[in-house]
Amino acid sequence: MHKKLFIPGPTEVKKDVLLSQTKPLINHRGPEFSNLYLGIVLKLQKILNTKNQIFIVTSSGTGAMEGAVRNFVKKRALHVGGGAFGELWYKISKANGKAADLIEVEWGKAVNPEKIRERLKTKKYDTLFVTHSETSTGVLHPIKEIGKIVKEFPEVIYLVDAVSSLGGTEIKVKDWGIDVLISAPQKCLAIPPGLSIAIVSEKALKRAIEVKNRGYYFDFLLMKKFFDEKRETPATPAVSLFYALDFSLNKILKEGIKNRYKRHQIMAGHVRSWAEKYFSLFPEKGYESPTLTVIKNTKGIYVSDLIKKLGEKGFTIANGYGKLKEKTFRIAHMGDLTLVEVKELTKNLDEVLKL
Repeated sequence: MHKKLFIPGPTEVKKDVLLSQTKPLINHRGPEFSNLYLGIVLKLQKILNTKNQIFIVTSSGTGAMEGAVRNFVKKRALHVGGGAFGELWYKISKANGKAADLIEVEWGKAVNPEKIRERLKTKKYDTLFVTHSETSTGVLHPIKEIGKIVKEFPEVIYLVDAVSSLGGTEIKVKDWGIDVLISAPQKCLAIPPGLSIAIVSEKALKRAIEVKNRGYYFDFLLMKKFFDEKRETPATPAVSLFYALDFSLNKILKEGIKNRYKRHQIMAGHVRSWAEKYFSLFPEKGYESPTLTVIKNTKGIYVSDLIKKLGEKGFTIANGYGKLKEKTFRIAHMGDLTLVEVKELTKNLDEVLKL
């Protein structure tokens, strides 16, 4: 029995998207792939209203996050914590031998942008890393307000992890001053896992020229060379996933990106109302992510048992992440899921929990 996915990733993938991968393979060094890749880039640029360079990489989002560290940190990196994935990016910097510091934020709280201004005033940092939708806590960090502050420090490259937000909530790359946006389409773009997306400004690409030891597989300048000259990727791409991404972007354009954002907000509103009726929300009020809800286990239930029983009914939700396991549980409402499906989930939650 298939268990419908309401987890923070991979998201539930519709049959038409799955079937889009079954087209015959093509030569990734030929014109058909070049047209496919270019089409994906143009569609993403249209959806996000940006002219920035876009790279599609065959890797998890974590791979592109590591690539961003290797390409853009020249002197010292400043990372914003507040959850497992914000802290992960900091660990990636350290693992790559980069000088890096972490702004510690209480899990469940949004970062205060003024703390970032205070740190940037020291002139020690040339890169700032922020997670937008933190999937371990359900917090949506204020990247717009942070972007206004970063503009005061033109030497700083502003990098955003939008792995679980791109396509599910508004992001204005240019207006918010984002130099590098990293995402992965197995979340809000609703395709199977295996690709990552990097949206990179000219300012960031110029910085990369100054950075030594960028590696090979995730060298964004090499990606730019291959795209500009041939509309190709340096290494063999997951062609079938490119088909799926192209198909999904066509669906998003047909739906309309604003309508997609609204649908995510409506689904989030339903789940939050359910959570507040029976439990409580973990993220700080006013900073809840519209793509997933993290619920505080105020009733002391065994979350693992809840997940097992819900699975028997054909649904999958997620336990708390890391140190929040059993203390919270997570319901994702992203991608191609609908309000009808989310209501079906909460109805079954009521039955399992006997609420």
